Amino acid sequence: MALVETATRSTTIEPGVTIADHVSELKSLSKEAIPAALEKAERYRLLNEPGEAESICLDILKADPENQRAIITLLLALTDRFEKGYAVSDTQTKELLSRMRSDYDRAYYTGIVAERRAKAKLRQNTPDCRFQAYDLFREAMNWFEKAEAIRPPGHDDALLRWNTCARITARNNLVAREPEERIEFPLE
Repeated sequence: MALVETATRSTTIEPGVTIADHVSELKSLSKEAIPAALEKAERYRLLNEPGEAESICLDILKADPENQRAIITLLLALTDRFEKGYAVSDTQTKELLSRMRSDYDRAYYTGIVAERRAKAKLRQNTPDCRFQAYDLFREAMNWFEKAEAIRPPGHDDALLRWNTCARITARNNLVAREPEERIEFPLE
């Protein structure tokens, strides 16, 4: 007997058992299924379904905590949510970035996070958003320069991302915030 209760209570799936009782019993992914699961996660990202991609990546990382492709895909799925207006904590992104083994990947994807936050800020159209977007684009460009300096031969993604940030900044006439003049009030 399935009975849906109010939003403040759990859903009862049988007398005395709720869905919340089963959440801790998530199914485990076999190591053999990881390559196909990674393909599914990437496909869901391309279909603009970051929540599904995130869930798959969490399952992969439960089976293989150091899987670099899953860490990167999860990070990208989280940053896909910026465009949808969902809050994604810096703690989540920093934790994933810290798990990347490659200095290049860490620098490149830190730039990606800043770039995507900048684009989301720019779309907010709120007071100060243009200055915040500029600061985030500059942060992204700095990370892309670090990645470019240590990139593998023939791997120019960081350079391409840097150029994109520069073009968006120029196209939108983004500038740094004017430094505020310090005002000293007389003591009486």
